[in-house]
Amino acid sequence: MIITDKALHFREDIGNPIRVGILGAGYMAIGIVNQIVKYTPGMRVAAICNRSLDKAIHCYKKAGVAQIMDCEDPNVLDNCVKKGIATVTSNPEVLAMAKEVDIIVEATGTIAYAAKAVLTAIQHQKPVILMNAELDSTLGPILKHKADLANVILSGSDGDQPGVIMNLYRFVKNMGFTPLVCGNIKGFLDVHKNPEDMEQYAKNAGQNVNMITNFTDGTKIAFEQASVANATGMKVSQRGMNAFRSQEHIDNLTDLYDAEQLKASGGIVDYVVGAKPGPGVYVYATTDDEMSKEYLSYLKLGKGPIYSFYTPYHLCYFEIPNSIARVFHFNDPVMAPIGGPVVEVVTTAKIDLKAGQTLDGFGGYTAYGQCENAEICRKENLLPIGLAEGIVLKRDIAKDEVISLDDIEYPEDNFVFNLYEEQVNHFFPDAKLKKSPMIKH
Repeated sequence: MIITDKALHFREDIGNPIRVGILGAGYMAIGIVNQIVKYTPGMRVAAICNRSLDKAIHCYKKAGVAQIMDCEDPNVLDNCVKKGIATVTSNPEVLAMAKEVDIIVEATGTIAYAAKAVLTAIQHQKPVILMNAELDSTLGPILKHKADLANVILSGSDGDQPGVIMNLYRFVKNMGFTPLVCGNIKGFLDVHKNPEDMEQYAKNAGQNVNMITNFTDGTKIAFEQASVANATGMKVSQRGMNAFRSQEHIDNLTDLYDAEQLKASGGIVDYVVGAKPGPGVYVYATTDDEMSKEYLSYLKLGKGPIYSFYTPYHLCYFEIPNSIARVFHFNDPVMAPIGGPVVEVVTTAKIDLKAGQTLDGFGGYTAYGQCENAEICRKENLLPIGLAEGIVLKRDIAKDEVISLDDIEYPEDNFVFNLYEEQVNHFFPDAKLKKSPMIKH
């Protein structure tokens, strides 16, 4: 990935920068804009799309951009970009249709809005980078399928834990080792935390309280690890993953696993709470090559059979320009589903719930997400938490009980449900999912 710096300097020198459209204007989008505007040669922020134009304008102003034009027509947007004028729009279709936008970064953290925007971008032949594990883990496989049909790249991003894990996974595999565990290091976990509990923390951090709750109750790490599972083919060893708790360094925790069991299973995604170095990621790997074992021992990686490789940080938006350059300049996706869902994030009751009660989605009061293997999700007809917002229960659900599609009043004309149904029908044609009218894309 180091070669991206020279590629971007080359593009700057020849006056052919990558022109980036950004979907979203939240905390991460502000950082992305700042990074590209101030520190990234060979790249420009062509446009920001957000439902609130004031927030989109704020993104630019935080980065020191003064001249900003509202463009709700792709031709007007194109003319502005040609003149070097920063643009904002409230319509994702304008971003997708604009000829002066080369690539789109999706950074909203939404499901329905983001899925529609991604499909529009694919329709208009725009490569898309997802900084959105929520969407990727819920609908990534069907979106990737549609992108493949259109010969468009859909990719995850560097900087977020899934992308950092995938970089490490590729690094380890390229040396001839067999990855056994793709892991994440989490500092704190309480699956029953709600927005009221996290309100002050979120206020101090200047972030959305539902997003902070999503981090705290483990749903976010479930989304992230499901994305990694779908990009590697690895599964989970149990519902919710192992979630070992330890204050040790990650190098010292290889004994938590059995190498032969992991090899037989094809490897797993997992996470550890409280381990060092946080907030990092790790890949545990093995090798049968005796010379490799000898040299790994000499290089202080131990005697095996499981060897620890880790990255001690993830740098979020700082690394997004690398992703943009990899995808647009080198046609190198950071990560993407390799096929159908391998792991999904299922809806689990955060409190005792009653029939007739409405779920408030992830990061709320009613539910948290857990990873589960896709074949079990199909067998038990489990409800992905990415689809849970606004859904009404048909029966009482006990605290910490998983919720199935049979437990809910199935919406008959819901965009994300229809897209999820399409995903299930495409990748699991024998699965029995309750039918609803399909939306054509």
